Amino acid sequence: MVLTAWMSLAWAATPKQVVLQVENMTCPACSITIEKALDKVPGVTAKRIDTHAAIVTVAFDTERTNTAAIAKAITDAGFPATVKVGTNGG
Repeated sequence: MVLTAWMSLAWAATPKQVVLQVENMTCPACSITIEKALDKVPGVTAKRIDTHAAIVTVAFDTERTNTAAIAKAITDAGFPATVKVGTNGG
């Protein structure tokens, strides 16, 4: 019964990915700060930070968070973030 409940929860998760343009991200220390901010957002399952392109790609569970919360976490860390046009945000 417990296994069935766990499997149901796992299948209920809705994964999504968003690409954000991030301002003021210029060095490895910036990416560490952003990574720590994203670690605090429930539902973030993976992240890829490209300091040279000033882009952060985040995979997340839509049952637990959304693009607005992810962008806010990055912005609140001191790096204004906006969803790139044409990406799969939600």
